[in-house]
Amino acid sequence: MRKFLVVLDDSQECLNAMRFAALRAAHTGGGVAVLSVIPPDEFNHWIGVGDIMREEARERIEVHFEVFAKWMRDKQGVEPELVIREGVAVDEIIQQIAEDEEIGVLVLGASSDKKQGPGPLVTAMSRSAGTLPVPITIVPGDLSKERLEAIT
Repeated sequence: MRKFLVVLDDSQECLNAMRFAALRAAHTGGGVAVLSVIPPDEFNHWIGVGDIMREEARERIEVHFEVFAKWMRDKQGVEPELVIREGVAVDEIIQQIAEDEEIGVLVLGASSDKKQGPGPLVTAMSRSAGTLPVPITIVPGDLSKERLEAIT
């Protein structure tokens, strides 16, 4: 089964990327893998404190994921999988694609902020696009829900 890999983070544009991935998966009989990356610098504390912070970060991610997962299951009939990795986001995305042969498309949400550009993740992954084994779909962050449904 072909999976759409989408990155779960705290950005506003993440919502449209999730919607796009779920709608495409539902329409094509595919799946959705949701990747969340915990940056390594979040845990540069004493070992005990770092472990507690790591566990709290995982819990926050799981709660955030469950909101999207419920919508995907209830409205699109898609059962997403959650993958949590620790490290630098771009490196972990590339590693996840390399490890999961079912991933067929990377879906990223682009910020609509004209001053700051599409966002650091879209910018960084675009630089790697030519060497990735899968295509990247970049979903505009300000695309309406209706327009998203129409194009998927």
